[in-house]
Amino acid sequence: MYKYLTAFLTATMAASVPVCAEKNSQPNIIMFLVDDMGWQDTSVPFYNNEKTNLNNRFHTPNMERLAQMGVRFTEAYACAISSPTRCSLMSGMNASRHRVTNWTLELNQKTDETSNVIDLPEWNFNGIQPDSCAGKINNSTAITALPQVLKNNGYRTIHCGKAHFGARTTPGANPHNMGFDVNIAGDANGAPGSYLGTRNFGEGSRFAVHGLEKYYGQDIFLTEALTLEAIAEMQKTIKMDRPFYLYMSHYAVHSPYDEDKRFSGNYRGKYDEQLKAPINENEARYAALVEGMDKSLGDILDFLESQPEVAQNTIILFMSDNGGQGLNNVRQGKENRDQNYPARAGKGSAFMGGVREPMMVYWPGVTKGNTINNQRVLIEDFYPTILEMAGIKKYKTYQTIDGVSFVKALKAGKSKRDRSLVWHFPNLWGETQNKEEGYGAYSAILKGDYHLIYTWETQTCRLYNVKEDIGEQNDLAAEHPEIVKKLSKELSDYLRERDAQRPSMKKTGELIPYPDEL
Repeated sequence: MYKYLTAFLTATMAASVPVCAEKNSQPNIIMFLVDDMGWQDTSVPFYNNEKTNLNNRFHTPNMERLAQMGVRFTEAYACAISSPTRCSLMSGMNASRHRVTNWTLELNQKTDETSNVIDLPEWNFNGIQPDSCAGKINNSTAITALPQVLKNNGYRTIHCGKAHFGARTTPGANPHNMGFDVNIAGDANGAPGSYLGTRNFGEGSRFAVHGLEKYYGQDIFLTEALTLEAIAEMQKTIKMDRPFYLYMSHYAVHSPYDEDKRFSGNYRGKYDEQLKAPINENEARYAALVEGMDKSLGDILDFLESQPEVAQNTIILFMSDNGGQGLNNVRQGKENRDQNYPARAGKGSAFMGGVREPMMVYWPGVTKGNTINNQRVLIEDFYPTILEMAGIKKYKTYQTIDGVSFVKALKAGKSKRDRSLVWHFPNLWGETQNKEEGYGAYSAILKGDYHLIYTWETQTCRLYNVKEDIGEQNDLAAEHPEIVKKLSKELSDYLRERDAQRPSMKKTGELIPYPDEL
C-alpha cells in the first residue's frame, strides 16, 4: 500500500515549485476533520494531560507529532451527530439556529425514530443550501458558506472526503455549490458503502463513494486514496501560486469497519487494560481505521515538510465531528462506559462522551509546540476563526453567525472558561432511545463547571459538575435547585432568541415547555 504514496511523493516533489510566504501573505489552511472519532481514540491525551488506558490502546504517532508542533485543546466540543456539526462548521451557526438537527440523506425524508409519546417538530432535513437558493428549497437553511467566503477572497478551495450537509439531489449536496473549487468524493452520504478499492468503495449501494473511479478494483483503502488526491490538489494549487483551503474530511473512522490490513494485525487479540480482555475483531478493525486516518495526517505533514516554504505558511486544524460510538453492538466493552472513558455515553448522547472532541491547532509563528489550551470551543467557532486566520475582515453572510473566533486564545496562549455552550437536539436518533444515557430529544448547556441536560419527553433536568465528575455519574439537580433554575433560564432564553423548534406531546398536541417554564 505504501508504494502508492512513495511513487506519488517522488513525482510531486520533483515537479514542485516552492512558494515563499513573501509572495503570498495569505496562509494555506487545512481543516482536518475525522468522522465519529472519540476524544480518547488516540495515543495523544486530551484529559488532564495524562494517558488513559484507552489512549494506550491506539497508535497515532502523527497526532503525537502534530501535538508536539502545536497546541492541544482539552475542551473542544461538537454536536452529537454528524450533519448538525458539519452544517455548523460550514455556516458558523448553532444547530438551534440552522435547524439541521439530525443527520440528512434523501430529499424530503426525515431520519428520526418514531415515538408513542412525543411528536417531533419540523426541522431542516434537506440540510444547508447556498444563499442563492434562499426561499427555494423547503426544510433547508440558506447560508453563505465558509469556503465561498474564502474563495471570494483569493483562496483555491478543496473538498476531499465526506460532505453530508445537504440532502441528495439538492444543490447543497454538491460541495461545488457551497464554494469549493474542487470536490473529491463528497456527496450527500454520511458513510462509505465500502472502504475497499477492491469493492469499488461500495459502488451500487446507497452509500457509494463517487469520484474515485480510477482506484476501482485496486487493493487500496479509501483513506489512502483520498490522501493521494488531496496531496495532488495541494500540489496543483502551489504551482498556481495561490493560497489553498483544504477541507480534509475523512469518512474514517465511521462504520463499516472494513479491515485495513496495513494496521489491523497491530491490535487483533492484544490484551487491553481498559477492557480487561483481548481486543476483539471489531475493535481491532476500528483501531486500524484510526491508525489509517493517522497515517493520512502524517502523509500530509510529510508533503508539507518536503517544501519548507509552504509548510511555514500552512495552518492545520484537527477536529472530530461528534463523540465516538458508545454502543457495544459497534464497539467492544460495557455500553456507554468503556468506549469514551472517562466520559459517559457516546455519539448521539447529550453526555460528554457524545460531544467532547480531540482538537489540535498548528499555526506556524503563532502557536507554541507541545502546549495545552483549556479554551472552550464549539464547532461553529471554526467559521469566524478560519476567516480571521486568513486575514479576511470584511465579508457579508446571509446567515447570522453564532460562532466566536478563538484566534486570541491561540495568540495569547491563554483560555477562558466563562463562556456558555448550548446544544439542541429535538430529535430521535435511530440507533438508541435510551434517555437514561442522554439519548432521545434533549437540549443542554455547559457553563462553568456545570452541565445541565433537559430531556424534552420527560420534562426533567439533570445537573452535573463536569470538573469533578467528568463521567457524569452524580446528578446534582436536587442538591442545587438554584443552579438548575439559573441554567434553565439561560438555556431557554438562548433557544427562544433563535426561535428553536420544540417537540410536542402526542396526547395533547401541546408544545413541550422550555425548561424554565416547568
